[in-house]
Amino acid sequence: MTDLLTRRFGTLGPYSPLFYDRPLEFVRAEGVWLTDANGDRYLDGYNNVPHVGHAHPRVVAAIAEQAATLNIHTRYLNDRVVDYAERLLATFDAAIDRIVFTNSGSESNDLAFRIATQHSGASGILISDFSYHGHTQALARVTTGLRTHEGLGPHVRTLRIPDLDGADRGRPAEEVLDAALREADEAIASLQAAGFGVATVLFDSLFSTEGLNRVPSGYVSGLAARVRRAGGLVIADEVQSGFGRTGRSFWGHRNHGIVPDLVTMGKPMGNGHPLGGVAMPAALLDEFGPRNMYFNTFGGNPVSAAAGLAVLDVLEDEGLVERAQRNGQVIREALARLGAEHPWIGAPKGDGLFFGVEVYDRPAFAAGALPDPARTKAVVEAMRDRRVLISRIGRHDSVLKMRPPLAIQAPEVDLLLATFADALTSVA
Repeated sequence: MTDLLTRRFGTLGPYSPLFYDRPLEFVRAEGVWLTDANGDRYLDGYNNVPHVGHAHPRVVAAIAEQAATLNIHTRYLNDRVVDYAERLLATFDAAIDRIVFTNSGSESNDLAFRIATQHSGASGILISDFSYHGHTQALARVTTGLRTHEGLGPHVRTLRIPDLDGADRGRPAEEVLDAALREADEAIASLQAAGFGVATVLFDSLFSTEGLNRVPSGYVSGLAARVRRAGGLVIADEVQSGFGRTGRSFWGHRNHGIVPDLVTMGKPMGNGHPLGGVAMPAALLDEFGPRNMYFNTFGGNPVSAAAGLAVLDVLEDEGLVERAQRNGQVIREALARLGAEHPWIGAPKGDGLFFGVEVYDRPAFAAGALPDPARTKAVVEAMRDRRVLISRIGRHDSVLKMRPPLAIQAPEVDLLLATFADALTSVA
């Protein structure tokens, strides 16, 4: 392990982050289980990229078969990418009927920005004040949840996302909603007064980086309506919440009752194979396409399309979205019970199979309770010692973050919850 770390730092540098005080070296994985170099198995309660399970045999076979047959780019005709586009678009509302494939969520969001700025003739962007949507230069200028040298662009205005289970707990939902939408009105007016106008708002419907905030009903739809009235487009980043992660809907934005103008995707859509995309109405693509010769050498190649098709097949054939809903309900009820036993953790947060709790320095609902990042980290490390992987998120790194592959089954859910209960007791 020490030798591997030395070699890593000597090639990749020391700046790419590693999980845990004692980093883990994995050598293989299957379903929701990872095996380390010592042969020890770990339950994966964290990784959303292998969406239908690590090394799913149907996805692996689809990739291998297509790679052994043909892999080209979209400047040649091939039915595999069209088959995938048709299947994927059928999961959206009818208004969204075109897709451009990319390699990653970062590429997808960058392209969505280009489409929105061209459509609107404006450059102003609304973003959460603690979020992350990718690593391109344009996205670095709107990144608020990670350190970036570029810093926030002058064309960007940030919004504090309300959280009825966090910073806004105890306040009436209507009061929280009114204040949050007034903040959006002020941000839009500021962009217009500065001459930037409004090009778009970009959001993750789970507000995952923010800490899985529970927003008041009507917040996302109200924000979208305001942006559209100002001439901008609405971009829903579905990297975290899409493909059935919430259980309630195939796409996270549907949980807020909206149809976005642009939907961006990445990570889970290929189960780890590099695959991303931007879905939109035909009118937007017809507006963008004639003025830009956009192509992507690897976006939409047959091997990636085969991976994407296999993921859709597995989601349907194994009933993984419905399973996410069932397991999510079991988990939510268990987290509520654990909160009664350990009052220093807050209410269950998240949706479906993306869930967690915030950790406080005293009973969560006591006066003066503050987020406790040190105790949060201690729980994560205690879980790692018990061979279950989770992480932490949020403005203070105080929200425990769990999002296992959708392949997780009831006995594995029980193991995750039992281990979590034990870890909470040990830290308390």
